[in-house]
Amino acid sequence: MFERVFVANRATVARRVVRACTDLGIESVAAYADIDHAAPQLAEATATARLPGYLAADTYLNGAKLIELAREAGCDALHPGYGFLAENAAFARDVTEAGLKFIGPDPQWIDRLGDKTRARAAMVETGFPVHRGSDGLDAIETLVEAARGIGFPVLLKPAAGGGGIGMIRVDAEGELADAYATARAQALHAFGDDRIYLESWLAAPRHIEFQIVGDGDSIMGVLERECSVQRRHQKVIEEAPAPGLDRAQLAEIEARAANALAGYDSLGTVETLYADGQFGFLEVNTRLQVEHGVTEEITGVDLVEAQIRIAAGERLAEAVPANPQPRGHAVEARIYAEDSRQMLPSTGRLTVCRPPTLTGVRVDSGYAEGQWVTPYFDPLLAKVIGTGDTREQAIGRTLVGVKAFDIRGVDTNRALLERTLGSEPFIAGRLHTGLLDDLL
Repeated sequence: MFERVFVANRATVARRVVRACTDLGIESVAAYADIDHAAPQLAEATATARLPGYLAADTYLNGAKLIELAREAGCDALHPGYGFLAENAAFARDVTEAGLKFIGPDPQWIDRLGDKTRARAAMVETGFPVHRGSDGLDAIETLVEAARGIGFPVLLKPAAGGGGIGMIRVDAEGELADAYATARAQALHAFGDDRIYLESWLAAPRHIEFQIVGDGDSIMGVLERECSVQRRHQKVIEEAPAPGLDRAQLAEIEARAANALAGYDSLGTVETLYADGQFGFLEVNTRLQVEHGVTEEITGVDLVEAQIRIAAGERLAEAVPANPQPRGHAVEARIYAEDSRQMLPSTGRLTVCRPPTLTGVRVDSGYAEGQWVTPYFDPLLAKVIGTGDTREQAIGRTLVGVKAFDIRGVDTNRALLERTLGSEPFIAGRLHTGLLDDLL
């Protein structure tokens, strides 16, 4: 097992990794930018390491500095969390070359699956279902030809992207040229790569993802998560298991997802879109997911501990119980520092930040009273996870937890969460990726 892990991230995920290290008897070193000097995980970690500066490029995206600090702190492993450098193959290689263990998959997997078109092609080769789409397109002529073959409307997507950046719906051929130019420019600015591909536009799909865990030799699925409630292609409410879907069909897709990633050696998530009774591949995330907590709550599997234990050389059978089955239901609501109508980020000092202590409610948060919420980083403040014997009980506990979370000093999306969790379509399980638009 590792002796000391460097936590190369911030806020909620950094605190979660520190907690897992503590539970495993591992020392932790929490990195922090100057603006995060009052973050709660700094008091909970064994030691801290200052990243001078306020901007992401100078701090949590500064791979060379992170590695330097990890070595100075005497760490033997580095956990990247999610976001920032978690899916950066070059950083993972640099960590390894510096004599540290990267707590994540081998960089070859990040390379193979981080590019959306290569990942799509790889999944097609394994026989995993995909919706209609294209390979990477480097000219307007090939774009037009591919769009005609797929049929309008189509969705333009960056090959190297994520988070909805550069994604543009096109309803007619005459709109393609302008949309292509815009998508390429956005992709180049955000990801340093302007390659674009097409997917068929699905009007009201469900977003279902499958948790995968492997040790390089063995691999298994750990159930699915429902992630359909989104704003701007970013998840807001997640739950497990996915309500109202055929368990046999879900088990089949989970098995096919695991088989498609044979040889994978860490946590990973195969994301799909479900429409017209069929699943189709969306992407693979080669990291810990933000919404991992709902899976932990219904299976009892500590996914972060499992990720660390596998990176330390333990076998899958040691790190994860065989064939975990869902017990009850879990619903997660993400509390963001943003208003509930336009969903624009809000900044300021948290004059009050008091999470509730309630039966059946778990709160994962990386903020404390007095801390500043800045425009430099993601506005996620906390995740409230309600669990229960039934989906209705889990929804109710999540709703109570959101209402009881006292946050002042910034605007939050709690009104939107309360409206959604209490809405008839959500409670009835009529979920799709446009649900929030329908409720606004």
